[in-house]
Amino acid sequence: MNRQLYTALFYACLPLIALRLLWRALRAPAYLKRWGERFGYAEIPPLKRPPIWLHSVSVGESLAAVPLVKSLLSDGEVVVMTTMTPTGSVQVQNNFAEAIAAKQLIHVYAPYDLPASVQRFLSSVGPKCLIIMETELWPNTIAACAERNIPVVLANGRLSEKSARGYQKIGGVIGGTFKQLTKAAVQHRDDGRRMMELGLPHENCVITGSIKFDLTISDDTRQSAAALRNEILQQPRHIWLAASTHLGEDEKVLAAFKLAKQLNPKLFLILVPRHPERFNNVANQCEAGGWKVQRRSHGEAIGADCEILLGDTMGELLMLYGVADCTFVGGSLVPVGGHNLIEPAAWGSAIMSGPHLFNFAEVSRLLKDSDAMAITDDVEQLSATVANLTSNDELRSEMGKRAKQIADANRGALDKLLAVIKPYR
Repeated sequence: MNRQLYTALFYACLPLIALRLLWRALRAPAYLKRWGERFGYAEIPPLKRPPIWLHSVSVGESLAAVPLVKSLLSDGEVVVMTTMTPTGSVQVQNNFAEAIAAKQLIHVYAPYDLPASVQRFLSSVGPKCLIIMETELWPNTIAACAERNIPVVLANGRLSEKSARGYQKIGGVIGGTFKQLTKAAVQHRDDGRRMMELGLPHENCVITGSIKFDLTISDDTRQSAAALRNEILQQPRHIWLAASTHLGEDEKVLAAFKLAKQLNPKLFLILVPRHPERFNNVANQCEAGGWKVQRRSHGEAIGADCEILLGDTMGELLMLYGVADCTFVGGSLVPVGGHNLIEPAAWGSAIMSGPHLFNFAEVSRLLKDSDAMAITDDVEQLSATVANLTSNDELRSEMGKRAKQIADANRGALDKLLAVIKPYR
């Protein structure tokens, strides 16, 4: 497939894309808003200097970009930050409210990868470089930047074996796209090898590690976590956090909770679904199981009879990791590929995961090799592991210490990434 055929297929799919936005809007009304931005009609106010365009597709990438964006802003750069999803938009607005108010950071949705949309966007923004978080490679966008001599840097790049196989099916398009990257700062040598096999020039690949290790937990976040933990522990409880769960995974977590609670009646669950449009369904699921449930968004004090706290707010997951005795990270009992394991590790939490970890292969390897994470394949293993960790203080503490050692030992990727970006700022 060449880029012309890719573009024609993209145009042909526009009615389906519109229908998908409408379907998603049934559960998340924000998908009905700001469609013009998706076609390159970005309203950019007058800026102090040519901006850096930084693209992070959704919540995970936006969170990963926080230390990088803060560093750029502290150096006086102006940043236009794009996302594709409303949840990513909320994350950006929450994390950079002051910079947005000062017009040092502008948030808009990224244009669809259509030539006219991308050209409109580039003409409105006038970026001096484009930084793409992780693996969001759009052929027409990167080609348009190359035509305008706008450097493109892939930051915190990763490419799983599964994604590489998918890219190979459109090798004619993606090969040219990788060749047009100015630099690719990748997390691990295996990510770099897969990208070079797809066309990335060897000299454009730099191994930097993951900037997710350069996480800073603020004093405010620590205080909020301590306050909520103390509130929950007004009753004798052991706190298990199930984070970033997906459709088909919540049922398994609740089934494991039921079994584990038979072994440890003091067990208390904080359940945080990955997508906000599922909050109500998961709440109903908990109540249908006969559990006493409270919703974090209601802001009520934790009752003596509460058994499950539903984390149905945005931007609080990092804080909730600091509340828990042990943590299960979702997207891993279903074949999603897992989610960020570094945040619970940075808190020193004992970590559990399912077997599907291809999106975090290197981080999961480090944790597994250090016995800092337990892999559970099914409900029975998950329930047994939760019961064991919450009743064995020494085991839980040792796992948490090892996880934190891994998190601390792998810092430094941000400085390497900033060095890669520096010539293009």
